[in-house]
Amino acid sequence: MELLRPDEIERIERDHAGGIPARAIVDVFATRGVALSEATFRKYVQAGLLPRSTRVGRKGKHRGSQGLYPVESVRRINAIKKMMAAGLTLSDIKDSFVVFKNHLDLAERELATVFDGFESQLTERAFSERRRRELLTELRSLRGQTRELLTNIARLGSAVTARSGSTAEV
Repeated sequence: MELLRPDEIERIERDHAGGIPARAIVDVFATRGVALSEATFRKYVQAGLLPRSTRVGRKGKHRGSQGLYPVESVRRINAIKKMMAAGLTLSDIKDSFVVFKNHLDLAERELATVFDGFESQLTERAFSERRRRELLTELRSLRGQTRELLTNIARLGSAVTARSGSTAEV
């Protein structure tokens, strides 16, 4: 079993920035000899280890929709498989930071959608140039504060969920 290297994960994330179907994720790992079925993938989602999919319509009449998973699911599965190879159980992994990271990623995506909507409104609505600049400056500041807050929460989460014996402080 050979897990994905960081450069491979980054390429997949670039190539599938809008999301990736479960079948494609399973195929990525199958080519490496990593055991991952669609049933196991769904089990990880239900356990809160992976983010849920978003339904996206397909182009063309009567083509339906498909579930696309956030591309960070690939990175997360890679981490889960590493943790399992190190002897951790699914229960251990659920108690780790992985579950909380899903929530943080979702919050980050949702807040980005909100900020993008505000930015769109700023370009579409009639504001004086001075007021538009003020609001854009405030929006940029809030985006930065959000990144900082999410980083701090992630740092705290990592410290709180660290396995015993893996921290320097008691």
